[in-house]
Amino acid sequence: MSIAIEPLSRNATDADRLRLASVLLDAVASGATVSFLADLTVADAERWWQSVLENGDPRGVVLVARDEGQIVGTVHLQPAWAPNQRHRADVVKLLVLRTARRRGIARALMREVERQARRRGFTLLMLNTRKGDVAEPLYGSLGWSRVGEVPGYALDPSGVPGDTVFFYKKL
Repeated sequence: MSIAIEPLSRNATDADRLRLASVLLDAVASGATVSFLADLTVADAERWWQSVLENGDPRGVVLVARDEGQIVGTVHLQPAWAPNQRHRADVVKLLVLRTARRRGIARALMREVERQARRRGFTLLMLNTRKGDVAEPLYGSLGWSRVGEVPGYALDPSGVPGDTVFFYKKL
């Protein structure tokens, strides 16, 4: 089995959007604080991904990890909107199916999103994660600097507030 990391185009197939929705739903079901609550439906997740793909900043990119052609993970480079922050982007929605974890997929996605950011001219990346989440030590091991934490910043899928840790990386 070999994992391929690739950008997903704006005109992704219906099957790819459905698979992305499944990855997002799996993350929410696992308790991940990825912007959505437990009542997220497949249709809502597909619509959200469609909006990201169709309306996203053209300097950004959605990357997917494929295993035997099927999407098993994703990460999104989202450029800052403000004119005085054109050098900066956020790394969001690093998601890997629970059945595909512990195989280096998240690490590979992060390395590629950083490469894509450099290629697009970004010099500063930001991200956040729930305090104590499995991704927190991953970011540190990849050279990201911890800025600090904000208590009660985001709700988990069940609606309980949790602390969020912020990281940055200069490219």
